[in-house]
Amino acid sequence: MSYSNKQILDALRKVKHPETAQDIVSMGMVDDIWIDGGKAGFTLSFKKQNDPFVNSMPKVCLQVLEQEFGNNLDFKGNIKTKSPEKKVEKEQSTGALNGVKNIIAVASGKGGVGKSTVASNLAIALAKAGAKVGLIDADIYGPSIPKMFNVEGQRPFVRKIEGIDMIAPVENYGVKMLSIGFFINPEDALVWRGSMATSALKQLIHQGEWGEIDYLVVDLPPGTSDIHLTLVQELAVTGAIIVSTPQDVALADALKGIKMFTGKHINVPILGLIENMAWFTPEELPENKYYIFGKDGCKNLAERENIALLGQIPIVQSIREGGDTGNPVAVYENTITGKAFKELAEKVIKAVEQRNTNLQPTQKVEIKIK
Repeated sequence: MSYSNKQILDALRKVKHPETAQDIVSMGMVDDIWIDGGKAGFTLSFKKQNDPFVNSMPKVCLQVLEQEFGNNLDFKGNIKTKSPEKKVEKEQSTGALNGVKNIIAVASGKGGVGKSTVASNLAIALAKAGAKVGLIDADIYGPSIPKMFNVEGQRPFVRKIEGIDMIAPVENYGVKMLSIGFFINPEDALVWRGSMATSALKQLIHQGEWGEIDYLVVDLPPGTSDIHLTLVQELAVTGAIIVSTPQDVALADALKGIKMFTGKHINVPILGLIENMAWFTPEELPENKYYIFGKDGCKNLAERENIALLGQIPIVQSIREGGDTGNPVAVYENTITGKAFKELAEKVIKAVEQRNTNLQPTQKVEIKIK
């Protein structure tokens, strides 16, 4: 028995869109009907982006069609959906981010794993590799980047561009950086509500005069918070890097960070995992390794989650000294840790290239309150 497109359309007139109460045929939602022997299909064209019924309506259509045609026509797997392409919105600022090619979020599930140390040294290592690098200190409540870069006490220059106050980043070791730490007394504690902290982050993002940047590294606070959500709402993040130490208590929180970024509502690719404090190595005995926090915890987690292990950074006294004195170890490529960060930067560059080749650009997260 043969069937026509009209018979399929007539059956689909029984399906109504829940928001309009109109049938989907009258709304012009049914396109590209085809029949091939005992199989048939069509495309459901939704009229707006993020239609809440985009997943449920094909199921309703299938139920109606099975009632109408039984086993004579098989529609399973052949009902496609299409939504309007997302329009690219112009930045509300003066286009401060127009020259930024890649945005890398550096996060950790818990505090104390050396995330800011890793973010700072990674930024320097990327710059030493020849890239143009920016660094945003998004750890609003505990900004440490100014101290690590030996630029405490400096104040960024502010000038008006098209009526907007734009902030010239402070630069050292080839890295442009902005931090709330440049605008407060280092000894003062920031006691801010979440809305104040997110507003400060938005200013650092959109009012920074970044210019041409290959990699904008964002040092996030530990855990998952308003700051993380604000970041993915304000920026199309190229990918996230998760920093953890090897012990189980840190890995459990690192997994939460991974799940946060890869969740369906955020959907930011994970570039990889970095194991910090992977082992202790005395600088005078570089071949010796003491696994004081456990061995290969991040390596095993990376394998389980099918993500890359970008690097294993050892504990060496010079890392702590470099952070405290503003002389980051990545500056000195002939040291144990300098070599580790040089190799890390190379792997991050490759990971970003692979991500951009194989995946579509990340979209900003849109949160709609009903």
